[in-house]
Amino acid sequence: MTTITPCLWFDGNGLEAAELYVSIIPDSRITNVSYYGPDQPGEPGAPLTVAFELAGRPYTALNGGPQYKFTEAISLQVSAANQEDVDRYTEQLTAEGGEVGPCGWVKDRFGLSWQVVPDVLPELLSDPNPLRANAAMQAMLGMMKIDIQALRDAADAAVVSA
Repeated sequence: MTTITPCLWFDGNGLEAAELYVSIIPDSRITNVSYYGPDQPGEPGAPLTVAFELAGRPYTALNGGPQYKFTEAISLQVSAANQEDVDRYTEQLTAEGGEVGPCGWVKDRFGLSWQVVPDVLPELLSDPNPLRANAAMQAMLGMMKIDIQALRDAADAAVVSA
């Protein structure tokens, strides 16, 4: 069976990043670490690749060096069942130098972008009533960390005021 595994390029801190990610995301683990050997471009004995799973899906962290940096052109989406999950993921992913961005996006201290998406958000944005869907979208666009109750309130208010 063919598999596709995202490979994330780090500047020497791929193991640290993988350890953080597996500590935050349920059903996650590090499955293998390979190391630079002699006559290779990295420091002998330093981690080269880290194979890990997030929510059961495979990823690889490659300690390739400083040549490439993450951009928002790639992000990982993490679904949040409730506001407590939104708050926890946002706090943990931005700890120690990360930052909160608009519309529930965050950047971790390694520069990797994440989208913290409450399970209710796709429901609200695809509501069959276009007034509700648009009101939820407008509310989300004005948020940094997503506030689930504020999204619901905006959607409900759109119907009442129509």
